[in-house]
Amino acid sequence: MSAPIPELLPVTLLTGFLGSGKTTLLNQLIRHLPRTAVVMNEFGEISLDHDLLEKMEGPMAVLSGGCVCCTVVGSLSPTLKNLYMARERGDIPRFERVLIETTGIADPAPILDTLLNDPWVRARFRMDGVVTTVDAVLGEAQLDSYFEAQRQVAVADKLILTKTDLAAAADLDALKESLSELNPAAEQIVAVKGEMDFERILNLGLFNARDKVPDVQKWLNEQRYKPVTAGGMVGNKPADDSHHNRIRSFSVVIDEPIAPAGLQAALEMLVGFRSEYLLRFKAIVNLVGRDRPTILHGVQHVLYPEAELDVWPGEDRRSRFVFIVRDLEPEFVARVLADFSRAASLPAPARTPEQRR
Repeated sequence: MSAPIPELLPVTLLTGFLGSGKTTLLNQLIRHLPRTAVVMNEFGEISLDHDLLEKMEGPMAVLSGGCVCCTVVGSLSPTLKNLYMARERGDIPRFERVLIETTGIADPAPILDTLLNDPWVRARFRMDGVVTTVDAVLGEAQLDSYFEAQRQVAVADKLILTKTDLAAAADLDALKESLSELNPAAEQIVAVKGEMDFERILNLGLFNARDKVPDVQKWLNEQRYKPVTAGGMVGNKPADDSHHNRIRSFSVVIDEPIAPAGLQAALEMLVGFRSEYLLRFKAIVNLVGRDRPTILHGVQHVLYPEAELDVWPGEDRRSRFVFIVRDLEPEFVARVLADFSRAASLPAPARTPEQRR
């Protein structure tokens, strides 16, 4: 008799630039969400309140309310394995979710890569969403000065605005507009002194498309992106010469069903040769030979396994892509998708008698 398949534990990635309020948010989260395992680089980087600590055992601490905190030892994979095995042995509380906190300048992509491509980890954990904290006072200047801050915003599913009580109303409105330009689909949530509705950042299910059929339209949210064709922008001028001009968000629509081989070739080209520029993409695709839509998602070089929906979420059966890129022309991306899709749909040329011999 085969062993039962373990239930996949949801993982939330918490990122944000230096000083963006992750410390305060994390302390409040531990208080409000019991049975959460927090994984961080060093305890010293996040100051946990003393009244939360119950006991320390090497790189692992048991917190009040059934939470656990541990530090990354070596790399993320063995840390998650040790944490999971301690849970199964009963050495620590049986946590129900994991939150991974990154440093202020960390690139989230390698963490996502581990969760998706380590077979042992992938069989026990699932990526639930990326949450990025943004300093309402300093966020605009950080976005203008640091690519790391821009990238953290670009890959987020939810954006948490911190220190809003210290920001002028006009500055806060300008920051919200900037965030919407960089990542149009990410919901912006205001946290006051670390307090917010924490349920809004958990159990997002964004990468389990089969379970979220009613939310696919909201997940893609392509109407918030500037439409692009292989010939240029549609109805919108490029942004001015600022960080918004280096990081661009846009959508591409392909009317006819796409041959799987053509789509695979296009994505392999974009990821293989331009992964450092391709910050994020999402898509709902109509593939030749399939009645149901396919969901695609990627962050830089990391491509998530494709998922197939049971039904189309609406009447629109066109393939729709949304992209967030850096230093990459939107028209080039649209042209790659169009050219490879068109080439794959053409019949193979007939072979000459000489070639058939």
